[in-house]
Amino acid sequence: MPLVMRRRPLLRAAAIGGGSYYAGKRRMEAQQREEDERARIAQLEAQQGAATPAPAPAAPAAAPPADPIGRLQELGELHASGVLTDEEFAQQKAKLLGG
Repeated sequence: MPLVMRRRPLLRAAAIGGGSYYAGKRRMEAQQREEDERARIAQLEAQQGAATPAPAPAAPAAAPPADPIGRLQELGELHASGVLTDEEFAQQKAKLLGG
């Protein structure tokens, strides 16, 4: 019987040691996966940062109306108020009408 009593503590120690080893191994694998994922994310962010084009220059404060009639009316108002001279008005009108 002394042999049986001695085996149980050794078996228990082996089971605990094996379980601890396996748990530690799983933990290390999980940490490695997290590090790999972080590295991939950083690489993708770097690629996207390099691939994004530079921002376009700021648009003018007052964009001209898309329709030529509205633009002509605006030019007429500016000419009538004295903001545009006769020459500037004629140039802008010719430019707008394509001539």
